[in-house]
Amino acid sequence: MGKYKDILKSLNAGTAGVRAQIPAVYEGFGAMYKAAYADGALSARTKELMAVGIAVHEGCDGCIASHVRSAVRKGATAEEMAETIGVAIQMGGGPSSIYASHAWDAYEEFAEAAAARTAS
Repeated sequence: MGKYKDILKSLNAGTAGVRAQIPAVYEGFGAMYKAAYADGALSARTKELMAVGIAVHEGCDGCIASHVRSAVRKGATAEEMAETIGVAIQMGGGPSSIYASHAWDAYEEFAEAAAARTAS
């Protein structure tokens, strides 16, 4: 399994206990996610790319893994991901340049897995 797939697996396992204690909060968060990322004036793919930029700026590997995977699943190209990362670097400076490499590594991991599934 890849590094960013492992991060997502770890996050899901790590939140299971708190999800069990406050299911309504997680259900509400899930509903908000669904509404926020629905196609509208902006496509769901564009919204996921925006989230990648924010995740890079915030330095959140779990967020990077989740939103890069979703962006890839929604058809984000290497060029779109690179430009998204570029804007995040411009907005966040040096710290974002560090997490930019994390986002690119995640993109390559998820894009490679998607290509392998398509080839099968």
